Amino acid sequence: MQATVRGLDGDDAGSVDLPEVFETAYRPDLIRRAVLAAQANRKQQYGADEYAGLRTPAESMGSGRGMAHVPQTNGRGARVPQTVGGRKAHPPKAEKDQGKTVNKKERKLAVRSAIAATTDAELVAERGHEFDDDLELPLVVSDDFEDLVKTKEVVSFLEAVGAHDDVERADDGKTVRAGQGKLRGRKYREPSSVLFVTSSETGPSKAARNLAGVDVATAAEVNAEDLAPGAHAGRLTVWTESALSEVAER
Repeated sequence: MQATVRGLDGDDAGSVDLPEVFETAYRPDLIRRAVLAAQANRKQQYGADEYAGLRTPAESMGSGRGMAHVPQTNGRGARVPQTVGGRKAHPPKAEKDQGKTVNKKERKLAVRSAIAATTDAELVAERGHEFDDDLELPLVVSDDFEDLVKTKEVVSFLEAVGAHDDVERADDGKTVRAGQGKLRGRKYREPSSVLFVTSSETGPSKAARNLAGVDVATAAEVNAEDLAPGAHAGRLTVWTESALSEVAER
């Protein structure tokens, strides 16, 4: 299986043999498991305070008054959930292990399958990415790309190969997040657009980090979540020639 190598000007700069990893069978089930496990393992511990509902200056008027009343926090039964200002019933426990595990071979196969999915133009289009109809996937660029440090140079390349529409799609799709997340440093939700996989992310990472939805990863560290955000495989991906030789070992 071969792919055309593009120069920074978008013109053909030769061809390259793709590693066998690009012929891996599509396994959406394993990709989903690997992505969900990665997300679960990043979760911060969450739970009720150990003394929640037990600290209050309120005083109970007690019993013996011939009237019904809800138990008060410092009276008898102060720890029951129906107590005014008392504890919750079965609150979330901070000590709960929310992480998930995936077998080593299954995780490796999930990454290989997600890599192969980047070659399927139909799958990439179904994921919502916008690119020219004549764009050949996988999109491979010469190693000159790894020397770029200017954002305008990356934009120029994407326009030349017909993939810049996807960056504009991500920019237009940026919305304010619903719920409390907007108050916790996650105000906006932004669609994922192009993923650049290189052998070294020093230059390209600086050049592309300000483009909407764009991510840069090295071939040695790219994972299932990079290649399939939200567990949906088929991300529009640009590979450098050096990255292809390194990803063959994944």
